[in-house]
Amino acid sequence: MPDLNHTRNYCIIAHVDHGKTTLSDRILELTRTVEMREMKDQLLDSMDLERERGITIKSHPVSMIYKAQDGKDYTFNLIDTPGHVDFSYEVSRSLAACEGAMLLIDAAQGIEAQTVANAHLAIEQGLEIIPVINKVDLPGADIPAIQQQLEDVLAIPADEAVLTSGKTGIGVGDLMEAAVARVPKPRWADADGLRVLIFDCVYDAFKGVICYVRVFSGSVKNGDGILTMSDGMKAQVKEVGKFSPEMTKQDMLSAGDVGYIVTNIRDVAEIKLGDTITLANKPATEMLPGYKEVSPMVFSGIYPIDTNDYNKLKASMGKLRLNDAAFIYQSENSVALGFGFRCGFLGLLHMEIIQERIRREYDLDVISTYPSVVYQVHRTDKEMIEVHNPVHLPDPAEIDYIDEPMIRASIHIPSGSIGDVLALMSEKRGLCEHTETIDDSRVMLVCRLPLNEILVDFNDRLKSITHGYGSMDYEMDGYEQGKLCRLDILVNQEQVDAFSSIVHVDKAEGRGRALCSRLKEILPRQMFKIAIQAAIGGKVVARETISALRKDVTAKCYGGDISRKRKLLEKQKEGKKRMKNIGSVSIPQDAFIKILKTSDGG
Repeated sequence: MPDLNHTRNYCIIAHVDHGKTTLSDRILELTRTVEMREMKDQLLDSMDLERERGITIKSHPVSMIYKAQDGKDYTFNLIDTPGHVDFSYEVSRSLAACEGAMLLIDAAQGIEAQTVANAHLAIEQGLEIIPVINKVDLPGADIPAIQQQLEDVLAIPADEAVLTSGKTGIGVGDLMEAAVARVPKPRWADADGLRVLIFDCVYDAFKGVICYVRVFSGSVKNGDGILTMSDGMKAQVKEVGKFSPEMTKQDMLSAGDVGYIVTNIRDVAEIKLGDTITLANKPATEMLPGYKEVSPMVFSGIYPIDTNDYNKLKASMGKLRLNDAAFIYQSENSVALGFGFRCGFLGLLHMEIIQERIRREYDLDVISTYPSVVYQVHRTDKEMIEVHNPVHLPDPAEIDYIDEPMIRASIHIPSGSIGDVLALMSEKRGLCEHTETIDDSRVMLVCRLPLNEILVDFNDRLKSITHGYGSMDYEMDGYEQGKLCRLDILVNQEQVDAFSSIVHVDKAEGRGRALCSRLKEILPRQMFKIAIQAAIGGKVVARETISALRKDVTAKCYGGDISRKRKLLEKQKEGKKRMKNIGSVSIPQDAFIKILKTSDGG
């Protein structure tokens, strides 16, 4: 059993791209957890997507031994966490397994939106925060300014900050000593009975469900009978171990340890994240404080380009769900796209990652429909229904009013960009509630706006108008009644359900015009005219017409009276009329891809 006085559990939290994973690499080198010959950049990022994009998507635990300046060996359990707002649920789960948090701040960029959000998460969990000013080797590093921001924005004394560089290794030794001195020893270790927190879960084809756990009290070993305290489900322990950084089998896990447990459970859906594991024959009396289950906020339809790939797509969805508890899906069908799935995601990046994994890991070409959010529709019969898919919106005559989800956003921007950002807010139906000055050159805007408005191009536009210096963090802020309607697209009088969307009444016409104009460019011409219409209910608000392909029927008509040519043209006209009445426009698959990739539909 490890000496609890010499065990430290902490995680690294920061805004995206502030150097968490690179610093983790240097810590692994310093503690000789990984030999230099085996060392590579982003060692803890195991997914190809993480390496390519340079971001962390899943939290990664690792155990290591550090020989401190006092001559004693300390066990460090480190968890590297994602920085992007879409994966903040990963951060909150990791924090629950720790006693301390290293809060990284980029020495050139300063405190950003996610820095503040993650710091608040750590404070709520009662963790000891070690502020770390990273990337001090950069030419643009302004350490005094960052120290001032620490005091002004986060109320953390500047002299507590440790100066490091994940790239060069400057200050990493000082950081380790700070962890020894400041991070408390594992808490709640003296409680009766086994109490183990499940903070993540993955599926392995050979081992089944692998639970990432933190043992708070008691010990667990191979062969133990265990149960989950939320629902009383029993299971048998098949293997326990630690991450070093690969999974390494151990005899047992004791209080203070972070590691993994393999059981005879074969379905991840049976495991509830945040649950407490205890011994079946001697259960603990009280559960560990868990955390709120995460709910998807963005919904989109995913369909196979080749309809024969439906079963393959279904199998791949099931496997992805096993490794990502925040991803949900259910079957649906579309007249235009055939059979597919309505999927729920935490945000647009999460959606992008899932789609990319489907393409790469399962070799499938897919189409995704325009992203939507969950609307609360209050019907005239007083019933309230939740609508994820615009197609399922009831008839306008049956709707009393619609509530749309709202967010409260913290936006960090340079002072010179305030006017442009406020104009963007106004365009997106947002309201700036108050502003705070961070330092001489940066301000924070606290705004409230509809979630639907930030789905597609908001972040790109924010980055553009702030020249890359803007950052945003947001949290859900209830629902609010909005003037919303369903915008339908009709091609040759037939509704194409894949293009339907729920939009604000004031924006419906502009959005409809943009979609019609775009479709006119994309759709191939036919032998008859094609009307492309945008409609709200029965009212057409925009229209474009694709002209017909015309055969020159008078080419062989040499000389003679003009009436001969007129007769041939009239005959052609009659034929085209009949074609239009019975002809159905076939929309090519690439048209869906092009239109749905178009920002904001326009």
